[in-house]
Amino acid sequence: MKVSVVIPAFNEEKLLGACLDSVRASFSAQPGGQDYEIVVCDNNSTDGTAALAAAKGIRTVFEPLNRIAGARNRGAAAASGDWLLFIDADSRLSPATLGETLLLMRAGTCCGGGALVAFDPPPPAWGAALTWFWNFLSVAFKLAAGSYLFCRRDAFAALGGFSPWLYAAEEIELSGALKRWGAAKGLAFKIITSAPHFSSARKFRMYGAGEFLREVFTFLRGPLSAVRDPARLKIFYGGKR
Repeated sequence: MKVSVVIPAFNEEKLLGACLDSVRASFSAQPGGQDYEIVVCDNNSTDGTAALAAAKGIRTVFEPLNRIAGARNRGAAAASGDWLLFIDADSRLSPATLGETLLLMRAGTCCGGGALVAFDPPPPAWGAALTWFWNFLSVAFKLAAGSYLFCRRDAFAALGGFSPWLYAAEEIELSGALKRWGAAKGLAFKIITSAPHFSSARKFRMYGAGEFLREVFTFLRGPLSAVRDPARLKIFYGGKR
């Protein structure tokens, strides 16, 4: 079994290095070893993201359109693993989260899944509440966060990957599609609750509660149009880094 870790990255020069180091360290910590590769998709960065990945010996591909779904799909197309693990460039993989993921992959009883999310450093109180609410939804409805989603390569290919029309919520759409694909084959979609995946809390600091709430209300007024229009997704496509 080979695992491909796919990391989309737009102007992530400051945080990508720590992410890549965490992936390598987590795989090295697995008992008995594990065959894997890392593929970074440079999503039209204007900083040194691609150069940093190359300097660390990481295979890097390019996606010119700034759309997270497209960047993930481009990285997956270049990957060669039996399983795909998508993580964000501002996150850090832990040996515990990876270990639980590998157990699920090897068991042969699931088609994919995700993990609870946590942030380092911890977000403000309102951010912690939002995180708790997302984790509740993730477990209750078996929805993987975009920062940590894994799936079988054949399932990803059969479903056509992440929807190319979505600028956000593409992981929710794919979670649903994977659940249906797996159910037809007697395979589960699992959310790991014993070991959360850690991401950067920078957006909580950069945007604040008011901007988060405005974006939530914008989404609720028209979710289908919002996820197809980057101009309505300031937190995701506002350009702050």
